[in-house]
Amino acid sequence: MSADKILYTGPLAKLHVEVNSLARNTESENTSYDVIVLGVGSMGSATCYYLAQEGVRVLGLERFDISHENGSHAGQSRIIRQAYFEHPDYVPLLKSAYKNWQDLEHQTGARLYHQTGLLYFAQADHPLITETLNSAKKYQVNVDILSSEQVLAEYPQFNLPPTFEKLYEPNAGFVTPERAILLYAALAMDNAAEIHTHEQVINWSANGDSIEVSTTKGTYSCSKLIITVGAWAGHLMPELEKKLIVTRQMIAWMNTKNDALFELGRLPCWTLADEAHPGMFYGFPILPVNRFGGPIGLKLGHHYPGIESQPDHLERLASTEDQQILINMLAKFIPEAYESISEFKVCMYTNTPDANFIVDFLPDYTNIVQASGFSGHGFKFASIIGEILTDLVIQGKSPHPIEFLSANRFF
Repeated sequence: MSADKILYTGPLAKLHVEVNSLARNTESENTSYDVIVLGVGSMGSATCYYLAQEGVRVLGLERFDISHENGSHAGQSRIIRQAYFEHPDYVPLLKSAYKNWQDLEHQTGARLYHQTGLLYFAQADHPLITETLNSAKKYQVNVDILSSEQVLAEYPQFNLPPTFEKLYEPNAGFVTPERAILLYAALAMDNAAEIHTHEQVINWSANGDSIEVSTTKGTYSCSKLIITVGAWAGHLMPELEKKLIVTRQMIAWMNTKNDALFELGRLPCWTLADEAHPGMFYGFPILPVNRFGGPIGLKLGHHYPGIESQPDHLERLASTEDQQILINMLAKFIPEAYESISEFKVCMYTNTPDANFIVDFLPDYTNIVQASGFSGHGFKFASIIGEILTDLVIQGKSPHPIEFLSANRFF
């Protein structure tokens, strides 16, 4: 099989089988590369693609399948938006990310970005409102302020307090993570990248300009190393281990009382801050399984660091408390959204102390680059992070504004 036989627009399950078969069947006696990428998930798959496009001899090492449910990128959908309340400096990166997602769609013919719009609901003084408006004003992002009458007429799914501020970002929506990762990996291999799956990295060592990577299946050398291993980052970068806290996060799909109210095309993506809980809640419309794969139902989650956990020993069963937090929120604000739980999944956040990413050279190294600490809001940036990491290893710098993501802020 060769990568050009992959049907990029085919069913997700078929794409998964083809990409992983191609990766596993890669045969090469080569053990020396220009760049080795550790982790071929959200950021790693995009990085392999951009490196391969530049003609770099690249090896991607992934301990699981491409894609998989053991880390942080599974779950059918990820919100993408530009009026970024977390930090306004993300907005220029998001504008570039939107363009790169569009480029990937054009190359493959697959649809990845779905423009549903995004609702923001919270008290007027909550950062979800104030900082969204701040970013929108600073970078001229289109955000509408809605009246209570507009929300009642257009979005009757919600039962909101009259004191809530209500915003709508029309150019927001969601990206499909599993398909995006598979497409980046397929295109990387089509451009001569090697990707090995089910090969766990044991350790790496650097001696001057030479880097050696040992895995469960062999030893490889390279002149540049990129580390994008998500929740396992602290295991491979002791310098950052104490700065990266892995937490257990809950995601649920609900059977609703009236699916027609929540279908794709009727319901936008949404965010909502409830004063009874820290962080915010977020959700998506019900996605047709024949187009997006499972699970079935109305997806939602709670965006706030959960219980500190170890990635290899993560409790994946839902507790009664996990379920009740989401059920109570729906009863309070979206009463027709819950009849029963269709499916419950657990993933992970890798949190930095300030909840902002680290995209930089590893401290004290000029030939090792890392991207970590995405703190539960990173996937939408994968298309631009891959380009940035490629810039860093080839040029030693990136033209994109990433100074605020420097590792130096923690040392």
